[in-house]
Amino acid sequence: MGRAVCGGLMVVVSATMISAGQRVVTPEFRVAWTSAATASLLNNESPWWEAHYFNYGPTLYETEFRALWNNEGLYVRFDATDPNPWFTMTNRDDPIWEEEVVEIFLDLDRSGKNYAEIEISPNNVVTDVRMVSGMPDREMDLAWNLEGLESHVRLNKYRDGRTAGWTAVAFLPWEGFRSLPSASAIVLPPAPSNRWRFNVFRIKRPDGERRPTENVVFAAWSPPNGDSFHEPDVFRDLIFEMPAELAEP
Repeated sequence: MGRAVCGGLMVVVSATMISAGQRVVTPEFRVAWTSAATASLLNNESPWWEAHYFNYGPTLYETEFRALWNNEGLYVRFDATDPNPWFTMTNRDDPIWEEEVVEIFLDLDRSGKNYAEIEISPNNVVTDVRMVSGMPDREMDLAWNLEGLESHVRLNKYRDGRTAGWTAVAFLPWEGFRSLPSASAIVLPPAPSNRWRFNVFRIKRPDGERRPTENVVFAAWSPPNGDSFHEPDVFRDLIFEMPAELAEP
């Protein structure tokens, strides 16, 4: 959804990707191939060791993003640092952007039209939206659902019992994207080296449900120019990497 920054803080950072222990500034993000099954990716740590990742947002509420892909779909993961995540909404397509969420926007045909928005709350409530267009003529279709979407959320704790944050993992099947008008201009599943456009976000409301509009942190990986996340012009490339078995020696 569009974000008014009044009364809050829009946090942006340089686009970075970390791979093999090195951090480099980059305008793009490469998604590694995985041979792991969907159930394993949703519930286990080890398949994610092969994923590239980057971090964004302020240190206290830093978010780490990872992604993987295979013939079945795209897998995304957010690790959100947060000493006190909260929620009240419980139904799919509730306006969870008014509380606390992680988000990804996926522009399949790079047109800035009919792109997918997927939001996940700390309670594993999902809101999925077809964004007909972004700013300045923002139009949304909340009735659209990404069919077959699966998600899992867990609360992370330190050894002393304090809350460290939460992790959200989602499976976004290629078949579910076919209902987007933009899918008619691309190949599904994607081919290696295909490029989509995307951005990821986080909304943290540190004053809780009693004062949800105060001191809000709106964190974006790729910085918007205005007061809304819905700026397709600042989306960055998401590149599907070649499976290792197909790569040239």
